[in-house]
Amino acid sequence: MAKYRCTVCNWVYDDAKQKVKFEDLPKEWVCPICGAPKSAFVLLTEEKTAKEAPPEKAKSTVSDVLINQIAAWGVKYVFGIPGTSTLGVVDAIRKTNGKVHYIQVRHEETAAFMASAYGKLTGHISAVLGISGPGATNLVTGLYDAQLDHAPVLALTGLVPRKLIGKGAIQEIDQHAFFEPLSVYNKTLMTEDQTTSLATLAIKHALLDQGVAHIGIPNDVQKLPYEAEILPFEGRMPNMAYGQEEWVIEKAAKVVDQANRPVILIGFGARGQGTKLLKLADKIGAPIIATFRGKGIVDETDSRYMGCHGGVGSTAAAQIMEKTDLLIAVGLSFSDLSQIPQKRMVQIDINPLMIARRYPAEVALLGNSAVLIPKLTEKVAEKNRADYVAEAAKLKEAWLKQLHAEADPTAKPIRPPYIMKVLNEKVADDAVISLDVGENCWWFGRNFLMKRSQKMVMSGTLATMGFGLPGALAAAFAYPDRQIVCVTGDGGLTMVLGDFLTALKYNLPVKVFVINNKRLGMIMQEQKVEGYEGWQTELHDFSFADFASNAGGLGIKVTEPKELEASVEVALKSDKPTIVDIDTDPRRFPQ
Repeated sequence: MAKYRCTVCNWVYDDAKQKVKFEDLPKEWVCPICGAPKSAFVLLTEEKTAKEAPPEKAKSTVSDVLINQIAAWGVKYVFGIPGTSTLGVVDAIRKTNGKVHYIQVRHEETAAFMASAYGKLTGHISAVLGISGPGATNLVTGLYDAQLDHAPVLALTGLVPRKLIGKGAIQEIDQHAFFEPLSVYNKTLMTEDQTTSLATLAIKHALLDQGVAHIGIPNDVQKLPYEAEILPFEGRMPNMAYGQEEWVIEKAAKVVDQANRPVILIGFGARGQGTKLLKLADKIGAPIIATFRGKGIVDETDSRYMGCHGGVGSTAAAQIMEKTDLLIAVGLSFSDLSQIPQKRMVQIDINPLMIARRYPAEVALLGNSAVLIPKLTEKVAEKNRADYVAEAAKLKEAWLKQLHAEADPTAKPIRPPYIMKVLNEKVADDAVISLDVGENCWWFGRNFLMKRSQKMVMSGTLATMGFGLPGALAAAFAYPDRQIVCVTGDGGLTMVLGDFLTALKYNLPVKVFVINNKRLGMIMQEQKVEGYEGWQTELHDFSFADFASNAGGLGIKVTEPKELEASVEVALKSDKPTIVDIDTDPRRFPQ
């Protein structure tokens, strides 16, 4: 029996397997794979078929060395979707037998959001993998989020074979140029002997420069036979636990000692330093204020903590900030939304580009906040500033009373402050919370009081909708023994809803709470503030609860305020991926 090969797509028509011999097929017959005409097929003899059989696969390839190298440098997870130009890398991950976990998602944007969130939560690096062309372009929003929020991410993308580069091949774009503005390191792996050096340099740049490192790998290079010694992490990375010279710290301490109403202002760069910050606050008698991304570093129920400053801030924080005569700023990006006024400032940051980014610093301490906060605490004079501390505590108490009054348990539609109050009471003390962008985020920042052991992750600088669910998925891999909560809106969740199926695929019991106001609520508020008519902000109503249930998870619909507490409790106890769809009042504050 004869065999015939399509010269367009290489599909083989085998007379032995088909009901009709090739010669007996009608002239108008076409290839079922690519649609090529019958005339495009050529006869394969047994001898030629044997000669064209694929060569035996090498024991080790460039892809194998690449994956083993990044594993040795701490990459445990690769998020992505397999495709034509990444098959070599995907198979290399398979061969690690779980040393590196490949997490298949439904859209590459989700993969990039997950890698970004993983870096923000843990400080460790993970990777994304996308095919040439559309896979690479789909990564861009999540990678920009990581780059702007200084999260370490390794981006691996496939490329067309080297012989086709620049010739307009299918799915070819200029990926080097594409990734240049959104990465701290950007190279193409063109030869075998570059493999370990490019992999280690990429991770080194991602960790030290705090951003995205990209390596493009042509499809043919991935499959080249190659063996190499894996380079160890030890001895190739500097110790980042460094601080400033003593005389600079002493100068900063003198400035603090001279202040009458100092404030400790903390951002994301102060994460993990809550206890040390409170010791400093106690010694100098200063309240603590956070930017939104610094939320949760200090227990928000603590009387020394005034709340966030800025658009989602508390009145207590605003009043204290207005009268302060010195900011001790730790790990801030000075976003415009934080609304930080110009004051005398002692600034602590590990990134020299953040020093005096918006306002001049009287004294700048460059180094790791974990080292510098205790050193500054040691040098400053002890001052209890009793009247100032009492004033701050009184303002904080008044703010907490206001939040309680806003949380009306009877109002319908359900008020966002009440939703935050219930979540505040029910969510685990060590929960990891992923936020989306929009009204859900605004209310969480303002009305949810985070406990010290809780963690929060969000899209800070880019502030992109759709981050909430992917952030929760990443948190579930990073912290498998902790409760994972996503607070999102109907607009943001719709953008990434398909990846609720990823939670089901990997049995990740994430709890998704949808602040469903049936509109793009924050845009509606902005239209109102700027004097525009409300237009194109209403969204088609959709049952997220039905979607979750039909997909195989748990879906709960809440329309009455009296149902909320019980629904939240059921969701948090469930071992399934869960969506709680809450009909929510779209107004900030009722007229």
